Amino acid sequence: MYRRVDKVNSQKMLSKSVLRMLLKFVVVTCVSIFSLSSVSADTATENVRLTVETSVNSLVARLEEKRPLYKENTEEFYREMGGALSELVDFRRIAARVMGKYGRSASVEQRDRFVETFKRSLFTTYSKALVESGKFTVQVQQANMLSPEQDKASVDIEVTAENGNKYKVVYSMYLNTGKNSWLLENIIVSGINVGLAFRDRFEQEMRTNRGDMDAVIANWNSQLDIEANSQG
Repeated sequence: MYRRVDKVNSQKMLSKSVLRMLLKFVVVTCVSIFSLSSVSADTATENVRLTVETSVNSLVARLEEKRPLYKENTEEFYREMGGALSELVDFRRIAARVMGKYGRSASVEQRDRFVETFKRSLFTTYSKALVESGKFTVQVQQANMLSPEQDKASVDIEVTAENGNKYKVVYSMYLNTGKNSWLLENIIVSGINVGLAFRDRFEQEMRTNRGDMDAVIANWNSQLDIEANSQG
């Protein structure tokens, strides 16, 4: 009888011991997973911040280097700046969002043509604005992960003009798995969502041209060129 009791007590003690070990294992495992997730998230956040910082610094350096080329050979200047921007900006993704619902009814040729027109108009207009804005400094501040999958993030940037005025810019970034790199998909400048503004404009142009997409695409670049020239 005593042996049976001892055996039962031993089994209970063994069970409690095993249970404690299992609980300890679970706790340690959970803490380890949490720690690894935190490190992974921190690493991803720093990666996207560094990507933007490196790209922006490279872009500003390229701009300063090629600034004299703007008056000497404008087309070459645009090619240089366009190449620099293409390393960071996903023009096709942005253009598709600008077309919005109209992109679904567009032909492949129309979508491709708008991507090129949009890309050209964008870096032409903004390169001109950058050249004529004088000296400025750019400080890449912090990045924030926006999705549990760690494939979307925002990066805060502060631009200080020559006169001391400061402008807040937010880059919306996404992780392109095919290229395994972070690319820009939208910009918010002083609270204005540039992507949404362009999409609203595209929709307005479609209504104005009674659904003639070819006319919208053809006039898109011309209109931006007029706007850019009117600043000079």
